[in-house]
Amino acid sequence: MRDIHFRVKQKTFKGKTLAPLSQSRFKIVFLLLCCGLGGLLFRIGWLQLFQSDQLRALAREVQTEQKKPLGTRRSILDRNGKLIAIDERRFKVWAHPRYFKFPGDSSWKVRKPFEVAKLLSVSLSQSDDEILKKLGNYSSGVKLAEGVTPEKAETIRRLGISGIDLEVYPQRLYPHGSLFANVVGFLDLDRRPQAGLELSLDKDLKRQEKTSVIRRGADGTPLPVGIQPGVFDEDQLSLQLTLDVRLQEVAVKEISKQVKKWNAKKGAVIVMNIDSGELLALASTPTYNPNKYWDYSPSLFKEWSVQELFEPGSTFKPINLALALEEGVISNNGKVNDDGLVTVGGWPLSNWDRKPNGIITFPEVLQVSSNVGMVKIMNKMNAGNYWQWLRRLGIDEIPATDLPGAVGGQIKSKQTFVNQPIEPAVASFGQGFSITPLKLAQLHALIANGGRLVTPHITKGLKGDYESYFNTPSEPEQVLSPEVTKTVLGWMETVVSFYDESGIEVNVPGYRIGGKTGTAQKSQDGLNYNSKICSFVASLPIDDPRYVVLAVIDEPQKSNAYGSTVALPVAKKIIETLLVIEKIPPSITKKELLATKS
Repeated sequence: MRDIHFRVKQKTFKGKTLAPLSQSRFKIVFLLLCCGLGGLLFRIGWLQLFQSDQLRALAREVQTEQKKPLGTRRSILDRNGKLIAIDERRFKVWAHPRYFKFPGDSSWKVRKPFEVAKLLSVSLSQSDDEILKKLGNYSSGVKLAEGVTPEKAETIRRLGISGIDLEVYPQRLYPHGSLFANVVGFLDLDRRPQAGLELSLDKDLKRQEKTSVIRRGADGTPLPVGIQPGVFDEDQLSLQLTLDVRLQEVAVKEISKQVKKWNAKKGAVIVMNIDSGELLALASTPTYNPNKYWDYSPSLFKEWSVQELFEPGSTFKPINLALALEEGVISNNGKVNDDGLVTVGGWPLSNWDRKPNGIITFPEVLQVSSNVGMVKIMNKMNAGNYWQWLRRLGIDEIPATDLPGAVGGQIKSKQTFVNQPIEPAVASFGQGFSITPLKLAQLHALIANGGRLVTPHITKGLKGDYESYFNTPSEPEQVLSPEVTKTVLGWMETVVSFYDESGIEVNVPGYRIGGKTGTAQKSQDGLNYNSKICSFVASLPIDDPRYVVLAVIDEPQKSNAYGSTVALPVAKKIIETLLVIEKIPPSITKKELLATKS
């Protein structure tokens, strides 16, 4: 093969002589390119073979958005779905002055605090000076406000100020203020439950929230990769109560007005469904505003009708008469001699007015609230059997209820009760032992529903738009025979008629209502009875019993304070409201009522 030689003429360019590149330089450049390409291939191979898992994890970390749950709680509703407690989104506003910039500012420009304060003052409802004072000389991490509503937070976000951050958090709100405070309770500023259902049902009220993990593309679009089933599902269940906002409002208003009128220590109202044990109203006063709980004494953070004891007095007489009938020591048409005074174990016991009533029937015993008559009636029952009946009624047991902090009552030991005749004697008219107002309502429901001991409760269950889980109450125990309770209920109806004739209005025209007042002496030290606790309990309607209404007022200070003057007017107003709300038809038509009066 012939060698081909190229001859290149030498040329000059602006005084410089151009010469061909040497072959060695080409070789050096070629080797450098080969080394670079080889190094690149080696690097790619190294990353693919040895660092692929690590790089994949880093990529996933950048692409993946993880949303942690806020820790919200379920809403609380009344029986008709009205909100009692709710979690709402609120925002904290944080400032970082060293990063202050407005939209369109260059990267090197930092805005002055007074410029930012001027823009934020309207949205935060604060003056420029207030904001500047908070910013001070801090360069970062200054909290300007909290409790900011979503609407105001959106206004601040639209300003587009760099260095202003919005931190979302849930805040517990109670729309009705103090109306349900003693029952529902509250959360403190750290969202820790402190009282009421918020505390006792803390686990049930926490929403079942999941940590959401979503992958996004470079432009932020969610990718349908690695999404776990149910990641977008939300817990929308709410805790529904048996309470009725409308009835609760009336109960709180009336009991508060009466406590103020009589300068009393406190008062409570209970409205119970006698068949299911559901409470439609559970109100007490004094109370507090759970939205501003820090302004009130911790002694108010409880429902005293469930957590404190009292001697029921004459409101327990119908219960005792039912026990006497059940034991067969008295008959339906029997009578007793009330001579105004009876001595038991050396102790003189008299009627509340210290007057004799003569020979009276058992309905009349309730009408005139005869203590002497009750002592003689219950004296016919064996003391040991009497004590066993009180135990069977659960006097000293903690009731099986969902109400927070419920306590059991107190009775004397069997030995004391049997060996000291004064104990069953005073127990016959509701003293010498103590129960809660809730227990008294439960026992009167027992009389009204045919002798079944239902469980008082205020939670219906969990309610949602697509699914609900309601509680199923256990079958109540049959304690007394229906015949006995029907008889006593009829006797209680005569009491209401008796009060009407006495000028104390309690009945509602057209409705048959039974009731009993109580004015129990109260001791602070167990020895001196120097104050009172007044109560009234009603069952209605007598022809088809459905509800028990109980009003209790503790330590009224004015004269002429009795169950009929202090507690009865409260129950009357509540009964009138209850009849309307529950649409209970009258027992007697208007025509029949006019005929009766004529």
